[in-house]
Amino acid sequence: MAETAPPAAGTAPASGDALIAMVQDRNRRGIARAMAIAESTSDGSRDFVAAVHRLAGHAHTIGVTGVPGSGKSTMVRALAQRFRATGRTVGIVAIDPSSPFSGGAILGDRIRMNELSGDPGVFIRSMATRGALGGLARATLDVVDVLDAARFDVVLIETVGVGQDEVDVVQAAHTVLVVSAPGLGDEVQAIKAGVLEIADIHVVSKCDKPDAMQTVADLQAMLKLGGIGRGDTTWAIEVIPTSAQNRDGIDVLVDAIDRHRAHLRSTGELEARQRRILEMRIVKTAEDIVRDQLGGRRREALHAVLTQAVAKDTDPYTAARTLLRDIATGL
Repeated sequence: MAETAPPAAGTAPASGDALIAMVQDRNRRGIARAMAIAESTSDGSRDFVAAVHRLAGHAHTIGVTGVPGSGKSTMVRALAQRFRATGRTVGIVAIDPSSPFSGGAILGDRIRMNELSGDPGVFIRSMATRGALGGLARATLDVVDVLDAARFDVVLIETVGVGQDEVDVVQAAHTVLVVSAPGLGDEVQAIKAGVLEIADIHVVSKCDKPDAMQTVADLQAMLKLGGIGRGDTTWAIEVIPTSAQNRDGIDVLVDAIDRHRAHLRSTGELEARQRRILEMRIVKTAEDIVRDQLGGRRREALHAVLTQAVAKDTDPYTAARTLLRDIATGL
């Protein structure tokens, strides 16, 4: 298939249907172009993103989170290689910190996964957070939809590793892995940040280290306290020791992921999670629309109600409702 230059940023291709066909054919250039459109915030990209979304719903989405230094990137690489060994195709969305200079992704995760780049059954996309909180970039799930529409069997989302508030992945993935490493105090961090509660599977990495099994025991003890999990009380959360560098425990981990997928399907929890993911996306998108309006053509309306509030002619709550009514009339 002939390849053309990608469109300018923020514009749709000459033929959206042709690009969607390229995505469904798993054409790498077409996937990259589709992702660029998905990451765009222009109004012209919305119809294309909507068409891609209608094709999604096949992939098993797995979130991989944990504090910096826990070995998430190495774990994602090992998981991708194991999934490929079982014949499954793998998409990876690696959320990297934003460069303070360019605003783009620093691409550390992409470099660490370089040995996967020659595999036609793997597609890796690095995304910058660009100030987004919660460990995910703004357009993460739009990019996941592109990989899903391209019929990748598994999509791995590696969060940025911010630590304390990195829990958005629970609303973005079917299965959530929380990676902890011995000697980093991750179990204490997990309690503080609420990360312990979001895991479907706990993974202890770097288990070739002598104190690794103590971390495993500590996490198992915490889980026995009860009341921990994503609300699915019929799933027994596991703690799995691994060494991604030595490939130890990776087969066991993939088996646990597959069991969790089967559990979600058999209990109806998969549909419930897909509904929660869509709810989160709708709410986040609404927030983004309001934020964009306030920074754009509704700026004057904001200044007007702000002036009234400064003069004590109105209060912040009333001013906010007035502003929202103004935004609603302009949508």
